[in-house]
Amino acid sequence: MMDFLEQPPRFLFFTGKGGVGKTSLACATAVRLADSGRRVLLVSTDPASNVGQVFDTQIGNRLVTIDAVPGLTALEIDPEAAAGAYRERIVGPVRGVLPEDVVRGIEEQLSGACTTEIAAFDEFTGLLTDDALIAGFDHIVFDTAPTGHTIRLLQLPGAWSGFLESNDNGASCLGPLAGLEKQRQQYRAAVAALADPLRTRLVLVARAQASTLREVARTHDELAAIGLQRQYLVINGVLPAAEAAGDALAAAIVAREARALAALPGAVAALPRTQVPLKPFNLVGLPALRALLDDNAGALSTTPAAPANAPGALPALATLVDELATAGHGLVMLMGKGGVGKTTLAAAVAVELARRGLPVHLTTSDPAAHLTETLEGSLQQLTVSRIDPHAETERYRAEVLTTKGKDLDAHGRALLEEDLRSPCTEEIAVFQAFSRIIREAGRKFVVMDTAPTGHTLLLLDATGAYHREMARHMDKSGITHYTTPMMQLQDPAQTRVLIVTLAETTPVLEAARLQDDLRRAGIEPWAWVINNSLAAASPTSPLLMRRAAAEWAQIDAVRNLHAQRLALVPLQAEEPVGIARLQALAAGQRHS
Repeated sequence: MMDFLEQPPRFLFFTGKGGVGKTSLACATAVRLADSGRRVLLVSTDPASNVGQVFDTQIGNRLVTIDAVPGLTALEIDPEAAAGAYRERIVGPVRGVLPEDVVRGIEEQLSGACTTEIAAFDEFTGLLTDDALIAGFDHIVFDTAPTGHTIRLLQLPGAWSGFLESNDNGASCLGPLAGLEKQRQQYRAAVAALADPLRTRLVLVARAQASTLREVARTHDELAAIGLQRQYLVINGVLPAAEAAGDALAAAIVAREARALAALPGAVAALPRTQVPLKPFNLVGLPALRALLDDNAGALSTTPAAPANAPGALPALATLVDELATAGHGLVMLMGKGGVGKTTLAAAVAVELARRGLPVHLTTSDPAAHLTETLEGSLQQLTVSRIDPHAETERYRAEVLTTKGKDLDAHGRALLEEDLRSPCTEEIAVFQAFSRIIREAGRKFVVMDTAPTGHTLLLLDATGAYHREMARHMDKSGITHYTTPMMQLQDPAQTRVLIVTLAETTPVLEAARLQDDLRRAGIEPWAWVINNSLAAASPTSPLLMRRAAAEWAQIDAVRNLHAQRLALVPLQAEEPVGIARLQALAAGQRHS
């Protein structure tokens, strides 16, 4: 039973950790509704949207009719274009009015990922509140719902006016939010629509994996706390138990998924739930989308041909660790989409370096990471830490109120306190902790498991803003020799960035976009790691064999188009938890 499709309201939002299948489910839902005679608008707010690829249609930032599905129209909101228009709307009227250095300061505050997120929200709130714009549609289906981060921003109650002409504390949400003042009525209406179960259904998408289920539980709690109480749960890609017969790998996956689902937290377990079985085919094209929800997969059973070059042509993770170890120290950062296994791979790299007698500090900036649970043990040369966003934020707030706030009057202090309650404050505080830790990389290895891509980009924004501010101060002072965290990240002799992905379309697209963002920041990724590969695991289950063969298109895309160095890590029969299994993962043999 597809509970989330029963008596659907006008607005449906699909949200969840990266790589869980939000786009596929949103597209399949839109097709199902259109096939039933409804007029449907499908909207993607994902920067790495592949909705156009799914329908084999060029879409972009405009309404496009999907000819093959009568009644279906699609729109891909371009966050970068939205951010550009948003910046110009704010900055344009003050050019030539305010001093040039003030205008540059405003542009600087509006250059980060926070502005991009807010601008994208600005775009699609019109789809929630502009009756004239959506009058022709019975349903609006959103791929990637608004984040709790953005909604919390919009609920901050203060009256912001004018522009923040200086900001010595780091990046702030109030710069981007200054442009929202005239539209606060629209935003209040949008948030109200999101919280109204008669108008909006929020669908949480997860996989039957402990990490994604923990993430969906956090998302549930955060959104419920801001009024989005009525939620549905979809567990996507569950391996059918029948596939376990005669295949040890498939049997281990079936057992692992059953354990994860049995351990669902109570609040999430109580939600209306739908389980969608794993399909043997890529979810591209209308037949695949219709089969996703109808389970009509018979016509899609053709197995893709595996290429002549087997996985043995690709190095294992051990090859990258060998090369990393030669430097003796440095910063190793694992980046990528949520759900690709960064925490496990960071732990495996750190364990293997420590096993070789090298001093290693393993840390994470991901609030959802559980490094100690992954390690389940200790090594003599290995220290482990976690950048606790809550603790770092409280420390940062206290510091700012003690310094910047000590001479303010009551009104000024109240505005400063409100600024410090915004979610971006957490990003600044995490950046400061990050800066402290990476200084250790001059004498030991620092292996960092970063937060999912969007949060990582916010961290890089803060790093870049700090670098530019420091450079201006140093230039004015005549100081020519200095090092900022950004300079360390840009130095390939000090920092190695490993981009982690899966051999699937959406994770590879997002990883490629992350690589482009890093290059624009002057950071050249050192290597790519394709994790949890079925092609490298040699399954015998018919369904898994077909999925393994389908991976090769993405493996070849990474190898030929994106990566300077590449490692292929097979899907493990047992979860790589504990020192021994992490060592085995890092030293994994090549598969032929």
